[in-house]
Amino acid sequence: MLDDRLEDEIRAGRRTPFRMIEGVAVISITGSLIHRGSYIGESFSGHQTYEGISAQLTAAAESPMVRGVALEIDSFGGEVAGCFELADEIRALSAQKPVWAFISAHAFSAAYAIASQADRIIIPRSGGAGSIGVICMHADQSERLEANGVRVTVIAAGAHKGDANPYEPLPEAVRADLQRECEDLRLLFAETVAEGRGDRLTLEAALATEARTFIGAQAVEAGLADEVDNPRAAFERFVAQINGRPAPAPSTASKQGAETMTDKTATTPAPAAPTASAPAQPAPEASTPEQPTPAPTATAPEASATPAPAGPSASDERSRISAILNHPEAKGREDLAKSFAFESDMSAEDAAKHLAAAPKQGAGQSLSAVMHAEDTDLDAPAATGPDTATAADLARARHAN
Repeated sequence: MLDDRLEDEIRAGRRTPFRMIEGVAVISITGSLIHRGSYIGESFSGHQTYEGISAQLTAAAESPMVRGVALEIDSFGGEVAGCFELADEIRALSAQKPVWAFISAHAFSAAYAIASQADRIIIPRSGGAGSIGVICMHADQSERLEANGVRVTVIAAGAHKGDANPYEPLPEAVRADLQRECEDLRLLFAETVAEGRGDRLTLEAALATEARTFIGAQAVEAGLADEVDNPRAAFERFVAQINGRPAPAPSTASKQGAETMTDKTATTPAPAAPTASAPAQPAPEASTPEQPTPAPTATAPEASATPAPAGPSASDERSRISAILNHPEAKGREDLAKSFAFESDMSAEDAAKHLAAAPKQGAGQSLSAVMHAEDTDLDAPAATGPDTATAADLARARHAN
């Protein structure tokens, strides 16, 4: 929680928890990101909390002096706990006030999840973005302890209470459980990014990055950022637009994002008179997500007699995709499983039947090729496979979320 006196001053409008530059709140997001802590801003220990960032976002949303928000991002990521909730807050704020993300050097993993909710993401030529993945690690200390004459006995109530403890080798069944948990979280991560980025980076495209990282123009090409530009120049352009002043066109801008920004700031009143302040200086270069474009909405036919049936919920769709990707029959047929999961609305049960009928050496076949192959008996009995199947690509994720 915040210091009570500081919180009172912020609520009374006598103090802001962020820098203010001509109506723009500059919120820095740097270092390792963790869930909770008492410090509202950047920590000297190299950590920053989602709780502190949230407090700054709340103050920016409530302040009538704030007409836009700049996120300065330079982070390799952090904890899962609290990350997606903070992303939701940023997306909600962007519906009220313009939010741009400026990548100073890195916006990886959890930091990219945060950046992806901004209206527009600016990345420098050498900046990095991505790592849409999840990682967890287990350290087996049993042999080292035994060599030192220490033998630990784990006594637990509940069959899974001692899962993944460091005093014994990791059982395969526990490893499979952890792998599935990572896959589910990666799917939630990709969904969050897709909600922020709209059609510029879809759920399928986010998952297809396989947690890779992208530099500069590569990030723009992959849909993770909107333009390559010097963060300082881009920040000055943002300030000019927020205050209704003419701004130079970005050197490598996405016109789609620029038009969205213009539309949003068109109704934002400029200050009555400029205040005597230092020249606008952007916060240190920070990694930020691209501006989301509103996803197209489906409109019903004008003369529709009956309403169209509601589609599956996001939770149901997530469960379906996860069940297909983690099914034992997906082992050795990973590409085909992804086709069933993302290119069709096939149920997990039907997908398992088709996966079992497909030869493992055909794992790279496309969905249409398998569905329409004349020499494949999709009703044949399923071939026996391994007891468990995991998404091996998750193990290669480079940064914690």
